[in-house]
Amino acid sequence: MDTRRYALRRMDEVTASLAWRAMAPEAAARWRRRARGALRRVVGLPPGPTRAPLVEGDDGRLFRGYQRRAVRFESRPGCEVVGYYLLPDGVEGRLPGVLCLPGHGRGVDSIVGIAVDGTQRDIGCPDEYQADFALQCVAQGYPTLAIEQISFGHRRDEQARSEGPEASSCVRDSVAALMLGETVAGWRVWDAMRALDVLGAMREVDPRRLVTMGISGGGLTSLWTASLDPRVRACVVSGYLSTFRGSILAVDHCVDNYVPGILRCLEMPDIAALVAPRLLFAESGADDAIFPLASFHAACDRVRAAYAACGCPERFAFEAFDGDHRFHGAGAFRFLRDRLMV
Repeated sequence: MDTRRYALRRMDEVTASLAWRAMAPEAAARWRRRARGALRRVVGLPPGPTRAPLVEGDDGRLFRGYQRRAVRFESRPGCEVVGYYLLPDGVEGRLPGVLCLPGHGRGVDSIVGIAVDGTQRDIGCPDEYQADFALQCVAQGYPTLAIEQISFGHRRDEQARSEGPEASSCVRDSVAALMLGETVAGWRVWDAMRALDVLGAMREVDPRRLVTMGISGGGLTSLWTASLDPRVRACVVSGYLSTFRGSILAVDHCVDNYVPGILRCLEMPDIAALVAPRLLFAESGADDAIFPLASFHAACDRVRAAYAACGCPERFAFEAFDGDHRFHGAGAFRFLRDRLMV
């Protein structure tokens, strides 16, 4: 018996009950409510916060062109989120604020320019596949909150810490969440929602222009947070938008990507369609081996149709760039500048 063939046949027999389809505006509003409710349930989100997070931080450090302040807050009792608030020099008034979410690797330090030895890189000096994209946001003039995702960097268990800077506790955390009837994807989305509370309360940030941005596993959190939280005005997804069948189920991925029952209600392009009519930009490398280009284009075709049906095709854009699994950003930053900085 070929178990892979058996699994694929079973998946082919499943139809997503809440798949997006063209519909009248009133029906589309009902679909969004039902789809968001279903997504919240399968990902295992709690019902809602009772109060805004209490934020602690240091006095900050000055670097060339910006200030960096360490921040920490509880997203739920006993679950502490850590990260950095980056403020460009010369900010006047309230500007769009970007929440940055790293993917697998060293964690948040890798996107704010902190090297393994603790030294600080300048803006514009890319590191690894994540290319210091939080610093790129600062260079574009955006107040930026970069948080550590659970299981990476400063938020992983002792075993992972002993295994090196890039080791994660994804597997152990993911199976623990599943045994609780929850998911690590849900834990990370909830952290991001509470981080939006924090970012939107910063005096330099316009709470009506909040952005989520992430690569790979951070792309998942960026997209799913934007799909579930209407406060997100714009979403940037790097190295993630695809179809479950064409990537997550076709290539070996970390267990933190898997959500029980998701195929029975929504495919990934349906989740992306929940962002409409708000701004959405997706990018992927033409040589990305874990999110294949054909699957990226298939997903983009479906998302583009959803935005066209909403009467706002210009609010979705995508870019396939020359390269592998890495943050690119060129089209994304143009998209945000042209549509958000107005």
